[in-house]
Amino acid sequence: MKTIKGMLFKIYKVVSKPVYKLYEKILWMQIKDGPFPVHIGIIPDGNRRWARRLGMDPMFGHKIGYERIKDVINWILELNVKAITIYAMSSENCLYRPEQERKHLFELARKGLQELMNMRAIHENKVRVRVFGKLDLVPRDIVELAKKLEQITKDYDKHVLNIALCYGGRDEIINAVKRIGRDIKEGRLEPSDINEEIFSHYLYTDGIPDPDLIIRTSGEVRISNFLLWQSAYSELYFCDVFWPEFRKIDFWRAIRNYQHRERRFGR
Repeated sequence: MKTIKGMLFKIYKVVSKPVYKLYEKILWMQIKDGPFPVHIGIIPDGNRRWARRLGMDPMFGHKIGYERIKDVINWILELNVKAITIYAMSSENCLYRPEQERKHLFELARKGLQELMNMRAIHENKVRVRVFGKLDLVPRDIVELAKKLEQITKDYDKHVLNIALCYGGRDEIINAVKRIGRDIKEGRLEPSDINEEIFSHYLYTDGIPDPDLIIRTSGEVRISNFLLWQSAYSELYFCDVFWPEFRKIDFWRAIRNYQHRERRFGR
């Protein structure tokens, strides 16, 4: 029985690869002429469930999920998308996950920032990197790495990569309100001046268009405190696959779905 299963698996691998490549080509022909989003947000969900399904330690899921993030950044840049926001860790992750898991996630964040400093795609594509969130929950050395990376890429102006680390949308809005209150108190702003445009300048994403498309994996249908203000008119795409399994064809399906929607912005 094991021999038969092994043979069937080998046959599947031989057959599925060219089929996948053919489907990839078909998808590309469908989306290549655009339009493409200007700003894509990614909620990479399902690392732990994917690992548990395979009988593996959840930490392994985070590790493979981290590698997938690098792939997806490159896929997005290939489409010449202007801005990317990755939901790397939520504020809830940073507060409530078990200590061992938090340490592992922070180690991946540390590794990721170090790799971004030397990643060819970042420098060739002139990608400005910004890291934001409740950074007082983040180990000091990681915050310093983030500042160094931001400084290295500060003059890049073709693309923006936002890394939301220990981030929460409600916390971002509260932080913006506090800053507005301070500016009113100090005479730099009048309450009557406040409108949506002014308010947006106080958010972490100041200077970047709101996301046109937000992709979430793992089958969960919610945005989980991600870019609450900015996502008011975003197109939301929920994908059933767990993040470590997310393939280029899954990404291109999301793009195809986006292209078929009529964006009316409430009009």
